[in-house]
Amino acid sequence: MSDQEKFEGFLQKLVDHNEHQYGEEARAKYGDERVNRSNAKVLNMSKEQFTELERLTEDLNETLKAAFEQGDPASELAQKACELHKRWLCFYWDDYSKEAHKGVTQMYVDDPRFTAYYDKISPGCAAFLRDAVAIYCK
Repeated sequence: MSDQEKFEGFLQKLVDHNEHQYGEEARAKYGDERVNRSNAKVLNMSKEQFTELERLTEDLNETLKAAFEQGDPASELAQKACELHKRWLCFYWDDYSKEAHKGVTQMYVDDPRFTAYYDKISPGCAAFLRDAVAIYCK
């Protein structure tokens, strides 16, 4: 098996895992077409794009933590985290809207699975990101 085939298999496992965990509700909420487009976007990532996504995720989480520690969702650092989050979303979404951005961060607060992810960065981080994105998207 070539490195490219291994990488493609890795991406397929990511999509399969996401489908298993969130697929049914994502399809109910956003529709099959949108979920299929997102999955295709992941499956078509190059190694370079995936590496960029990993770096972006790290940068986002570090920036978000530092902004959270400052405590002001309107701060320059918090708004930088929002821009990084937007860039991160665009690795998965083929169209961006402020309403969708605000909606996804509200879901991070409403859904304990997502809250747990962000609150590992710092407890309360999911709500902080939601509040910062509300300002970012005005």
